[in-house]
Amino acid sequence: MIRTILVVDDEPDLAATCQRVLSRRGWNVALAASREAGVALLDRRPRPALAIVDRQLPDGDGVDVLRAAAALGIPVIVVTGYGTAATRRLTLEEGAAAFLAKPFSVHELLDLVRRIVGDAVEFTPGLPASLPPATHFGLYC
Repeated sequence: MIRTILVVDDEPDLAATCQRVLSRRGWNVALAASREAGVALLDRRPRPALAIVDRQLPDGDGVDVLRAAAALGIPVIVVTGYGTAATRRLTLEEGAAAFLAKPFSVHELLDLVRRIVGDAVEFTPGLPASLPPATHFGLYC
C-alpha cells in the first residue's frame, strides 16, 4: 500500500513543492493550510505515515498539530522560518522527529523523510514491493 504524508503549511508554493517532490517519490500527499485542518486530517484512515508541519499557521501554532500527531504515534518534521535555537529546542522537546529551518533544500527534506519513515510503499512480507522509477530534480524546486 502506498503511504501518505500530511503537509500542513499555509504557504501555497511551499505546500505545492512538497506535494510535487514527495509525489515523484511515490507518496500520497494530503495538504492542509491551517492548524484545524491539519489536526482533522491526522485521524483520517489510513493515518499518515508522517506529518510535515509549519510552526506558524494562520489559526494557531503548529506545535498543536505536532502534539496531536505525537499522541497518535505519527512522526513530525517541523518546518519554520524562525530557525532559532529556542524554536528548535521547543519543537524537539515536544516530540518532533526533526526540524528544518526555511529555506531548506528538497534533498534535505527527502533525506529526513527517508530516514524517519523509509519509502512510500509499505513493505508487506510475501508481497513484492514496487516503487515508481526514480526521478532526478534540481537542488531547489
